[in-house]
Amino acid sequence: MELKNKIYEGERALFTSSNLEIYECIFQNGESPLKESKNIYLNNCSFKWKYPLWYCNQIKVENSTLDETARSGIWYTHHISITDSVINAPKTFRRSSFITLKNVKLNYALETMWNCSDIVLDDVYIKGDYFCFGSKNIEVSNIQIDGNYSFDGCENVVVRNSKLISKDAFWNTKNVTVYDSLIVGEYLGWNSSNVTFINCKIESEQGLCYMENVKLINCELVNTTLSFEYSTVDAEIINTVDSVKNPISGIIKANGIDELILEEEYVDTTKTTILIGDFKDE
Repeated sequence: MELKNKIYEGERALFTSSNLEIYECIFQNGESPLKESKNIYLNNCSFKWKYPLWYCNQIKVENSTLDETARSGIWYTHHISITDSVINAPKTFRRSSFITLKNVKLNYALETMWNCSDIVLDDVYIKGDYFCFGSKNIEVSNIQIDGNYSFDGCENVVVRNSKLISKDAFWNTKNVTVYDSLIVGEYLGWNSSNVTFINCKIESEQGLCYMENVKLINCELVNTTLSFEYSTVDAEIINTVDSVKNPISGIIKANGIDELILEEEYVDTTKTTILIGDFKDE
């Protein structure tokens, strides 16, 4: 069934709908217009009020907008794809799964994508703190994050060709691999395990501390002080690092280290190997 050029008002305007194609419609002045719906296609639609897509399944959205007032818009929803759209609402996506976003702007992404799973993001802009808190099974490429505490508590994450301006990114994470990306922010990666950075540029005051099995392959570590404290590490760094402090164990290869702090009263310094030289061509 096709719906076109309509304005919907009132609570639960299309409650429990199924098998609909909705074009150029406006949902306003009413909560939960599509709650408990399934097999819905939306194109060039606008959501202006709270909770538009709760407890939904098999949803496809194109060329559409969620206004700031459409807060907490997509919760407990599964198998949803959104392309070429703008989401200006906070707290979008909560306890949802099988989420695909392509060419989407999340302009007010406060507390967005929390406790979700099976997420694919491509060409997505995100502005807001605590993006993707507690989520798992995440694959992202060509994303840009402008907001602190991203990916806190996440598991099974792959990031490619992205830019993260984010204090405290990747805290409390497990099984993360980041390729060909720029990461800028203080205290990167604390309390995490099995985290690998490949061909990345990293800028992080006191970054990469309190980590188990952190690995850097062909990475730049710039404007980074007191790195690797109490971490087990395997790092290949192609520039001179400002400072390294008290890693627990492993190997650090770098073009240079301006300040190396190894304090026997805090760590067994014999368990860490430090190699200085040009390792680019190895």
